[in-house]
Amino acid sequence: MPLYFCMRRRPDDDTSPDVVRFMDSLYSRMTPAEKLRRVTELTRTAHAFTLAGLRCRHPDESEQMLHRRLVELRLEAAGVRK
Repeated sequence: MPLYFCMRRRPDDDTSPDVVRFMDSLYSRMTPAEKLRRVTELTRTAHAFTLAGLRCRHPDESEQMLHRRLVELRLEAAGVRK
């Protein structure tokens, strides 16, 4: 079983086994550079969504403060800050 599968699979995951096998076949054919590019794109997208949410919740804050909040959220998620 690929490592990424173990890390993302949850007991309540509703992804069908056929789709998981299809995803496995796609990921197994990707080069390391393609995988890194995909992770980078997904990370940037997640940051953009998080910043959009922060802007909605804190409409009067500067971009600098919003980015600081983003970093704080990331550090908390990584267990670095509490």
